[in-house]
Amino acid sequence: RKALNPELSKLFNEMWDADVHRLRPGKDYTIDVQGKAGPAQQGDSAVQDNAARHLFQNVNEERLKSIKTFATFISLLDNYETSTGVAEVVTPEEIVENNCFLDAILATEVMKLAHDYLLKKKLAKPTLADFKHQLYDIWFQLYARKEGDRPDSCGFEHVFVGETRRGKEILGLHNWVQFYLQEKRSQIDYKGYVARKNKTRPDRDDQVLSIQFSWKDSMKPIGSTFIGVSPEFEFAIYTIIFLLSEETVTRERVKIDEYELQLVVRRHGHHIGTAYPVLLSTTSE
Repeated sequence: RKALNPELSKLFNEMWDADVHRLRPGKDYTIDVQGKAGPAQQGDSAVQDNAARHLFQNVNEERLKSIKTFATFISLLDNYETSTGVAEVVTPEEIVENNCFLDAILATEVMKLAHDYLLKKKLAKPTLADFKHQLYDIWFQLYARKEGDRPDSCGFEHVFVGETRRGKEILGLHNWVQFYLQEKRSQIDYKGYVARKNKTRPDRDDQVLSIQFSWKDSMKPIGSTFIGVSPEFEFAIYTIIFLLSEETVTRERVKIDEYELQLVVRRHGHHIGTAYPVLLSTTSE
C-alpha cells in the first residue's frame, strides 16, 4: 500500500492544530458507538441493528450555531434534492448562502494555510476572490452523476449532504453534522460501527469513524467520516488533494494527530465527485 505522504501529513497537522472550530469529544458532543455492525450489502433493507440508541448522544448546538462556518454550513444542507437523476434547481437565495459559507471558511486560519500551500504549488488563484471562484466551481458547480441525466449533483451535495440512487443506494454522506441532524430528525438509523483490523472497537473520543446506517429507506453498509471537525477543515484537505492530482481517484496516506488515514478523492471532470477518510490505524492502540 502507498507510503505515508510526509508533506501532506505535516500540512494537515498544522491545519488540525489551527482548527479552533473543531468540537471536542466528551466536551462539545458525546457519541455512543454501541455494537459492531453486521455484514450488509448496499441496498439491504433488513439488516441487523446492533445499535438501539443514537450514535450522537448529545451535541452542543449552541456552540455549533455560534460558529459562523458551522451556521452557514447548516443553512446549505436543505438546498438539495437527494435523488440522483432529478435535476437540481439552484435559487438566487441558495447562491447567496453558498457564497456566505465560502466567505466564512475563507476567513479561517485553516483555509489560509490551504490557500498558501496551493499558491506555492501554483495550483490556486492568488486573490481570495479568485480562489473563492475556484472553490465554488470545484464544490458547487452542478453536473450530471450519470451521462445523459440533467445536472443533478455537485461535490458539496454528495460529500456533505448525501444522495440516493433509485431509492436503494446511499451515495456520499460523509459529514458528521448532517449525520447528527438527520439522526435527530429520525431520518438516519445508526446500525453500529464497522471495526477495522487490529482494533476491536472505536473509542468515544475517536474523531474518525467507520459506521453502518440506513437513511431514507436505503442502507449504507459502510461509510466513513470525521467526527467533530469543522467544515473548513474537510473542505481544505479535500480541495488540496483534488488540486494536487489529475487522477480520477486519488488516495493519499497521511497521519493526522493520532490517526493514520487514507484520504480518498474522486474527480468528476473539474469537480469533486466524492471525498472521504478511511481510518487505517491510530497510535493510541
